[in-house]
Amino acid sequence: MRGSLVPLVTPFRDSRVDERALADLIEWQIESGSHGIGVTGSTGEPVALSLEEREQVIELAVRTARRRVPVIAGTGSAHAGETLRLTRFAKRVGADAALIVVPYYSRPGQEGLYRYFRSVADEVDIPIILYNIPGRAAANLEPDTTARLARDCRNVIGVKESNKDLEHVCRVMHRCGREFLVYSGIELLCFPILALGGAGYVSATGNVMPREVARLYDLVASGKWEEARELHYHLLPMNDVLFIETNPVPVKTALGLLGRCSPEVRPPLAPLAPEGEASLRRVMTSYGLLPGVEVGPAGAPSRR
Repeated sequence: MRGSLVPLVTPFRDSRVDERALADLIEWQIESGSHGIGVTGSTGEPVALSLEEREQVIELAVRTARRRVPVIAGTGSAHAGETLRLTRFAKRVGADAALIVVPYYSRPGQEGLYRYFRSVADEVDIPIILYNIPGRAAANLEPDTTARLARDCRNVIGVKESNKDLEHVCRVMHRCGREFLVYSGIELLCFPILALGGAGYVSATGNVMPREVARLYDLVASGKWEEARELHYHLLPMNDVLFIETNPVPVKTALGLLGRCSPEVRPPLAPLAPEGEASLRRVMTSYGLLPGVEVGPAGAPSRR
C-alpha cells in the first residue's frame, strides 16, 4: 500500500449514492495508474452518509476493484461503537485496510486516543491506518502516541498525516521506524514527505488528475527526483484551487465539469460559489482539462 491512494468522492444523484458513477470513477482510477483507492474518508463526505450508506460504498468499492488495487475503507467516527461496526464490516467484505480518523468534536487527550485506537485494533484483525487531521478533529495525535500504538498493536501499520507541521511528521517517522507507513494528507506536502521517506499520499487532487498524481510517486520510486520536483510544482495551482472551499465541494465541481459525476453535495455543504467555479474553470483550462487557452511550459498561451 504505497504510492497514490486516491480518496474518492461519494457521487450522489437525486440525494442517493450513485453506484454507477462510483464504479466508473474506480475504473478510471485503476486505468490511470493510481496505486490504491480510499472511500468514505473526508473527501467521501462520511458524516453526511448513514452507516448503511457507508457500508454500501465500501462494499461496492471492494467488489469493483476486484483486488486490482488496494481498497482502504474509511471507518472512523466520533462514536466508538460506529467505528467498530464499520471496521468489522470492512474486514468482512474484504477491504485491504481501515483508515480510522482521530475522533472529532470530543477533543480527547492522548491517553484517550491511545485507548480508542487500541480497542479497535484489538477487536478487529485488519490493517489499520491512523488518520491524524487536527484541522477537522480539533485534536492532534502526537508522535509519542502514534509510536506507542505502532509498538503495541501489530495491525496498526501506518498513519495518514494531514498535519502541515513537517517537524511533527519527521518525529513520527523517527519514532515509529522505517517500516511504518506514513502518508501525506496535505497536497502540497506529498513530494516533501516522499523525500523524507514516506510511503505515499492520500491526495484529493488525484480525483481530478489521477495519472499525474500517480506519476509523482512513480518518478520518486525510479529515482527521477528532478522530474518529480517539476511535477510537484506543476500540480501546485490545481492543488490550491481544489481547496478554495471546503473539500470535496471544488473536487466534485471539477468532476462535474469533466462529466465524471454530478457535482451534488449533501448539507451542510453547498455548491461551489460562482466566483469559485470561475477560478476552477480557469485553472482546469490551463491544464488542458477544459477547452480554451492552455498555458504552455514557457508561459505562452496556446489555443486548444
